[in-house]
Amino acid sequence: MAITSANQLELLQTAEAVAREKMIDPGLVVEAMEESLARAAKSRYGAEMDIRVSIDRKTGRATFTRVRTVVEEEELENYQAEFTVEQAKQYMENPEVGQEFIEEVPPVEMGRIAAQSAKQVILQKVREAERDRQYEEFKDRAGTIINGLVKREEYGNVIVDVGAGEAILRRNEKIGRESYRPNDRIRVYIKDVRREQRGPQIFLSRTAPEFMAELFKMEVPEIYDGIIEIKAVARDPGSRAKIAVISYDGSIDPVGACVGMRGSRVQAVVNELQGEKIDIIPWNEDQPTFLVNALQPAEVSKVVLDEEAGKIEVVVPEEQLSLAIGRRGQNVRLASQLTNLDIDIMTEEQESARRQAEFELRTKLFMDTLDLDEFFAQLLVSEGFTNLEEVAYVEVDELLVIDGVDEDTANELQARARDVIEAKNKAALDAARALGVEDSLIEFEGLTPQMIEALANDDVKTLEDFATCADWELAGGWTTVDGERVKDDGVLEPFDVSLEEAQQLIMTARVLLGWVDPAELEAQAEAEEGEEAEEGQEAEA
Repeated sequence: MAITSANQLELLQTAEAVAREKMIDPGLVVEAMEESLARAAKSRYGAEMDIRVSIDRKTGRATFTRVRTVVEEEELENYQAEFTVEQAKQYMENPEVGQEFIEEVPPVEMGRIAAQSAKQVILQKVREAERDRQYEEFKDRAGTIINGLVKREEYGNVIVDVGAGEAILRRNEKIGRESYRPNDRIRVYIKDVRREQRGPQIFLSRTAPEFMAELFKMEVPEIYDGIIEIKAVARDPGSRAKIAVISYDGSIDPVGACVGMRGSRVQAVVNELQGEKIDIIPWNEDQPTFLVNALQPAEVSKVVLDEEAGKIEVVVPEEQLSLAIGRRGQNVRLASQLTNLDIDIMTEEQESARRQAEFELRTKLFMDTLDLDEFFAQLLVSEGFTNLEEVAYVEVDELLVIDGVDEDTANELQARARDVIEAKNKAALDAARALGVEDSLIEFEGLTPQMIEALANDDVKTLEDFATCADWELAGGWTTVDGERVKDDGVLEPFDVSLEEAQQLIMTARVLLGWVDPAELEAQAEAEEGEEAEEGQEAEA
């Protein structure tokens, strides 16, 4: 095939047709043609040559040129595409390094193989341009709902035509056992858009909590207008869900607005989610109050919140236990997801038995360690003392409120408690030193003797050993193995060391050892605070 005047205009017409069909810039198609023609010319003139092709955007005329670059003599490597200053003087006046000498060469005849190669180059470039366009179109649409057309199903995954390309609804992102046939219309949530080697990947979901939130935004004008805000969503897809809402207008009931007249609004969402039952709950800043709402329809007798541990105990009457837990633990699991708290549900009888056991255990502790009779030990526990440290280092006035305790008795109690603590600390340090713990770790601020002994038993014996630990190795954590969460026990977990405290201790050790520059840490902390402030301003806007 020769590039002659007869088919020059046809090049532009082909480029226009392909660009229109693929909805991409015609210039990209022409560039692909130029590259394919240049590759074909190189196969004719030689791969070492720098052959370039330029297609006139008006006439379609293809111009073939050979380019040679002036280089230093010692840098000359490719004799077909480069030449020295001396060699260039034959073609140019006063040549300088870096200049290019361009000369036109005759067009090439494209054989069958060259034509096929040119076609492949054009197709590849067109596909790349199409992928870029698709990615640019969808990258900002992540987090929104889109309507699509089912094309086919592959191994349980549904391929959806979303207009400008294909997207995938994975098996685990479908609700229950729902199935689709080709050409079925489907409403889905764009969960993620990624640029990958084989083109942009658009991942869809119907099980994401955000899908439900977006559906409510479509059905409830007050949510769309920002008068009502969805604060949290928890779902057991296809079965049950809980959604927490708050109103910023005192005259509008957030729950009533989401339910709608005769349940019309919520019913529209339920129908879209294959009959998923939805509990709409009023949001409350007070976590215990919010949890009581979240556990509806069960009635709650008492809530005990442990903010540091992120746990909460809920006490319910015996007859409400099964309702609070729900079928297969569904109700309490959704309430836990909604409040982001670990919930421990027990009956009034169970709580009473547990508290009695704790009372007896603490009473025995004080009897054994402080040499007290049972009655006096029970008085201490009744006043809220739970361990020796509280007795040893509390203000004396707090001991004087106990019936029968005068100042001398209080001082004696504290002296006994301190003696026991010091003896335990000494025993722990002696055991740690016997295991080979160095003074660098013993003198490190923030670790108790018992912690140091626990670290020594885990073969952490120097400050360098400690600095190389991961935060989860100290405070514990969770790992996902084969889709299941597995508990990782931390060395210092028995001492109630949180993940944040573990991170702080490790970083302090690294600073002391000179591994980390404190100035860099401060700069990083300031940068993170700045980012959080910007995010907060964006959220308010």
